[in-house]
Amino acid sequence: ESDTASEISFQFNKHKKTPSVGSHSSDMASVSSVSGSVLSVYSGDFGSVDAQGTVEFALDYDEKNREFQVHVSQCKDLAVVDEKKGRSDPYVKTYLLPDKARMGKRKTSVKKRTVNPIYNEVLRYKIEKMVLLIQKLNLSVWHNDPLGRNSFLGEIEVDLASWDWSNRKLNWYPLKPRSLSAVNGVDHRGVMNLSIKYVPPGSLGKMCPKNPSSGEVHIWVKDVKDLLQLRPSGVDSFVKCYVLPDTSKKSYQKTRVIKRDTNPVFNHTIVYDGFHTEDLKDACVELTVWDHEKLTNHFLGGIRLGLGTGLSYGISVDWMDSTQEEVAFWQEMMSAANEWIEGLLPLRSL
Repeated sequence: ESDTASEISFQFNKHKKTPSVGSHSSDMASVSSVSGSVLSVYSGDFGSVDAQGTVEFALDYDEKNREFQVHVSQCKDLAVVDEKKGRSDPYVKTYLLPDKARMGKRKTSVKKRTVNPIYNEVLRYKIEKMVLLIQKLNLSVWHNDPLGRNSFLGEIEVDLASWDWSNRKLNWYPLKPRSLSAVNGVDHRGVMNLSIKYVPPGSLGKMCPKNPSSGEVHIWVKDVKDLLQLRPSGVDSFVKCYVLPDTSKKSYQKTRVIKRDTNPVFNHTIVYDGFHTEDLKDACVELTVWDHEKLTNHFLGGIRLGLGTGLSYGISVDWMDSTQEEVAFWQEMMSAANEWIEGLLPLRSL
């Protein structure tokens, strides 16, 4: 049924005061550092401000350093957010779409009390040119609110495949209202087809030679469909697995790499032992999909299977954040011992 069967012990001292919940790889560290801001391009409060005004910027690609540069010069005639005080505190934010989580956001400094801010700042992305050409640049202007309820002031979206790269001059562009297509369609990352089951300790009977002395969680990663295509040639993907809060090497498992395929078939089974039934409410299976490259791996999306309570062994943790679908999947496994539970779950930003 699978190309690989791996068995790992789930080990976590639930009596520790502080669990090991730090980043378990340099890749995940880079994702977790932006995870709070990539759930939506349009985080914050839109308010009732209509988009108006213009923004001056220029685009360039530095071939030597393999760096995309957005030179944000200034804005003019922006909307006034605080009409009583007649002020706006604007800043400019950029994303590369559709995969905003991979590249993260870049933003300028905030200019206080002006609707004609001058920035003269360069926002930089380390990215290969051929990858850049299948992206879109989303540049938006926002009013910065001290309480975090930032107001949208306008945006412009640039298709980088059709951009004239010989044009390095600063040009003015009108700011437009927010794009519904970007809001609704930007975060589709594909779906994972998998099965899981829980084998309680001693549940297979004394006559069974493989009767586990401790509980086991079996994870069968079958395939993934509709992955983001980061290069014209496709994507070279693999799946990582951890059982949180254990982020040690013993917990870490991964599939083989499937090359040049946005619909990879992995057919990979992992078995974690050392589980007690009560551990299921405090543990979380994290499955993440990555694009493999020589220098670094790029996050494509993931799922977290658990109860989504925000707590693990009584301690508040940010990774216990399962969606309703993921929680239902985990609960079904808990209530049906020794049975494979099948599911098709959407990948998301973690």
